[in-house]
Amino acid sequence: MLETSTPPSSGSVEYEQVSDDYLKQRQLRKGAAGWLILAGLGVSYVISGDFAGWNFGLEQGGFGGMLLATIAMAIMYMFMVLSLAELSSSLPTAGGGYSYARRAMGPWGGYLTGTAILLEYAIAPAAIAVFIGGYVSELFGMDGPLVYALFYAAFVGLHLWGAGEALKIMMVITALASLGIVVFIIGMIPAFDADNLFDIAVNTEAAGASSFLPEGYIGVWAAIPFAMWLFLAVEGVPLAAEEATDPKKDMPKGIITAMIVLLLFGGLVLVLAPGGAGANLMKDHAAPLVGALQHVYGENSGIATFVNLVGLAGLIASFFSIIYAYSRQVFALSRAGYLPRFLSRTGSRKVPTMALIVPGIIGFLLSLTGEGDLMINMAVFGATISYAMMMLSHIILRVKEPDLERPYKTPGGTLTSGIALVLAVIAFISTFVVSQEAAFWAAVFYAILVAYFALYSRHHLVARAPEEEFEAIARAESELN
Repeated sequence: MLETSTPPSSGSVEYEQVSDDYLKQRQLRKGAAGWLILAGLGVSYVISGDFAGWNFGLEQGGFGGMLLATIAMAIMYMFMVLSLAELSSSLPTAGGGYSYARRAMGPWGGYLTGTAILLEYAIAPAAIAVFIGGYVSELFGMDGPLVYALFYAAFVGLHLWGAGEALKIMMVITALASLGIVVFIIGMIPAFDADNLFDIAVNTEAAGASSFLPEGYIGVWAAIPFAMWLFLAVEGVPLAAEEATDPKKDMPKGIITAMIVLLLFGGLVLVLAPGGAGANLMKDHAAPLVGALQHVYGENSGIATFVNLVGLAGLIASFFSIIYAYSRQVFALSRAGYLPRFLSRTGSRKVPTMALIVPGIIGFLLSLTGEGDLMINMAVFGATISYAMMMLSHIILRVKEPDLERPYKTPGGTLTSGIALVLAVIAFISTFVVSQEAAFWAAVFYAILVAYFALYSRHHLVARAPEEEFEAIARAESELN
């Protein structure tokens, strides 16, 4: 049976007894993902960002502002991925960032990190649903709530079918979307003209304004959330740890491979779309890759139609995979009692049914606003909090537990994670520069989740959950030493 007393280092939490069948009812399918599927999952999380959303950064900062913001965020994500490769191989659980912060900073640190990730993953699919509507509108003239509802229902349903099946379908969709980006790159290279990058009108009232930075220095900061959209959610790969074949080896290889692919795709799309069609045309286009090809080859050209079709596949790939990510984050937090426990129950197919359905309903309701750019900013609000907390966890664990088994070690150690931490804080502040309204609503949702833990769930945790057992083992070893 479980302890009901509060351990000295638990951060004022209490544990409740649960039945012996509790964890048997909350199991995922092991061995469903090797390193190649994990790499595909990482690309899948993000690839929609190449097809839509990033281009709003051109409106905020022009090409120069977006370029500088992208370089900064590429460094942040690369350094963060290298740090997460170490953490995920050392602590391979479905909790991902939540479990690392739980180990490093106790229950409060774990919960604040886990719910920030959850905020990101619950809102990002809603933004993607809006962008899917834009691509469907280009193809079939349909958009709005019916499209959003159909996609949520279809892809939550596919995940309910089973993790192995869902991940294989995701790989096929991601491969098709990647082909679309390659076709786009090949098609746009002949049309590239550097002058097109700087055709946005200069705001002469902005400090430091020029053709390179039409909105001045502040434009760089304002472009950061949209630069992040080229990489946002790659950090979700560790959420598949309990379904990986060999997480200690597969996690580092999978997440680093995914990041390299995303750096290549993101850099080429950023330069070639405005370089071929003009930054001014791209800055608020609902389907920028399609728009760029239509500008160069004609509205009804075969290449534009093809990329429109596979662009929809790219959006679907990220929509599909982030649904997987939010369900695993909800599952881990619920299994440990941080969120309502019914959300983590799994059935015969070893998938967390309610962890898929409940956030899906919330995301659909958010998509009804139709404000894709604002939802990007809200997702970034949650993401940057989690990034800072995960990098802080990496630093703390290096100091606090130098003997922790680390099958993979981050090059540069705490310097690498420290740089990512500073950039994450800068990115967090940028969400207020872009839209105080979006940042405010994200903060409200986050505050509600924090209040739930403070007032209720911290008194009802489950000690048998893997993340809590890690803490108990570490505490016992410390007492013995």
